[in-house]
Amino acid sequence: MGSFLLRRTFSLIFVLWGGATILFLLFFLLPSNPAELVASGGGNRNPDPQVVANLEKKYGIDKPRFQQYTTYLGNVVTGDLGTSFRTSEPVIDIAKRRLPPSLRLAFWAVLIEASVGIGSGMLSARKRNSVGDYVTTITAVVLSAVPVFVLAFLIRQLTGVYAFQNDWPAWATFPPLGYGDNTWVLGVIPTGDTWKHLVQPAFVLASVSTAILARITRTSMLETMRMDHVRTARAKGLAEKQVMRRHVLRNAMIPVITVLGIDFGTMVGAAVLTETVFNLPGLGSQIVLSAKDYDLPVVLGLSLIVMLVYGLASLAVDLSYAYFNPRVRLGDDT
Repeated sequence: MGSFLLRRTFSLIFVLWGGATILFLLFFLLPSNPAELVASGGGNRNPDPQVVANLEKKYGIDKPRFQQYTTYLGNVVTGDLGTSFRTSEPVIDIAKRRLPPSLRLAFWAVLIEASVGIGSGMLSARKRNSVGDYVTTITAVVLSAVPVFVLAFLIRQLTGVYAFQNDWPAWATFPPLGYGDNTWVLGVIPTGDTWKHLVQPAFVLASVSTAILARITRTSMLETMRMDHVRTARAKGLAEKQVMRRHVLRNAMIPVITVLGIDFGTMVGAAVLTETVFNLPGLGSQIVLSAKDYDLPVVLGLSLIVMLVYGLASLAVDLSYAYFNPRVRLGDDT
């Protein structure tokens, strides 16, 4: 276990370094000068060359590229993600403000995905070619085909706007924007009216992933149910519930857990459309806004945080393998 964690930690450090390097290089391949953009206020007017020179010196972008790169990496190691070109706010403060909403939204979306996706996938596998199986399959295909921003807009208009206009029951009416009271217990459990603001975006963010997870769960369980050890368990006279729980479900969970871990990491930084439609202040929307403004420190800093979350989620998935499949040995090199 110790050697496994050590290898994965080094792997994560290498991924963060590689990601930061690629993003840094990509930004400097662009023709725009961030100092000129800041000096012009983001407009098209020609800025004063002296103001541009002062800003370049202030932000250190008048130095050679390699020196800027090594300085940035050195600052990151010490926990300094830089300062926004636009607002002069430390990137770490922006991250502290923007990361919690993204983590909460991803947490509840993955919870919905796991409960609905795994449950419906198990039902489809156990009742193969039944009405429930066909309904699950068709629903999964439809949800996978509908663009996220379209689904988000339709749900917001239906349960947030149309529902208010037509006096729907309170349980079927949800605020269309924002977080409401924005009060939480243990960081992720909403209190007051916050939960009503969370239902729509969490459902939308989980929709496509839930459909895919249901299909993966179904396929994985069907493959496991055809294995020799499952047939042997049935031949010994074990009840079907015991066979499913002890011999099928745990062995079928490895690909499912892998998808859940990937989805959580993706949702933290890639929920841009959902955050935009429901006006949520998350990491993804901030990265997009900063990229438009060529605010390099913010984009690099927040992207590093997203990669870190993604890497930690992948580590948690790897650690879970030993529980779901005892044949997996985390300390082995194979």
